[in-house]
Amino acid sequence: MASISIPLAYKSHYLLRSPVYRPLQLHSPIRIKCSASKDCSNSEESSTKFKKLRNVACGFLAVWALSSVSPVIAAGQRLPPLSTDPDRCERAFVGNTIGQANGVYDKPLDLRFCDYTNEKTNLKGKSLAAALMSDAKFDGADMTEVIMSKAYAVGASFKGTDFSNAVLDRVNFEKANLQGASFKNTVLSGSTFNNAQLDGADFEDTIIGYIDLQKICTNKTIDEEGRVNLGCR
Repeated sequence: MASISIPLAYKSHYLLRSPVYRPLQLHSPIRIKCSASKDCSNSEESSTKFKKLRNVACGFLAVWALSSVSPVIAAGQRLPPLSTDPDRCERAFVGNTIGQANGVYDKPLDLRFCDYTNEKTNLKGKSLAAALMSDAKFDGADMTEVIMSKAYAVGASFKGTDFSNAVLDRVNFEKANLQGASFKNTVLSGSTFNNAQLDGADFEDTIIGYIDLQKICTNKTIDEEGRVNLGCR
């Protein structure tokens, strides 16, 4: 007997019109455990097919958990309590060692209210992924080649900070003071500058996408030279 292959999009329509159609029987959802503990109460758990399903489901859950460890924090969203670690500010000199691109970290970097004014040595090239920087001071600091994926810098001060060759990916700079900051050859992908102060900032050879460019160009504090270097119209 010849078999007929029915596209998925038309299966429901075909089944409803088919003379051999039988109503589907709904079953209660199967609970999948990702722990290593043994549970022999359900015979399906021991089947090879079910084990494969469990492994796939647990794999998806693991990826989801890692990707949601450090979500981008929107302005106005409630932040976690201030860290009680007495050395929390010094941890910026070490930075994060994993997950630079996605802001995944082994331990959160809480740099809120820390003062790094004129710090010229210990921040260069560090990974500050998903760092909490609100109300911190980085005035005059050398932050060349830093990686700040998904950092939260709302209300922070970066007056005269050197971000040359840095990767500022999805950083929230809302209401931050960036007067005179240098973004030479800096990647500004997905970062937001709502109500930020950008007068005197250097945007020479800044790497920025078209959509992000449109957004930053709406900031009225950018001077004429900065607008020319960015390509604002």
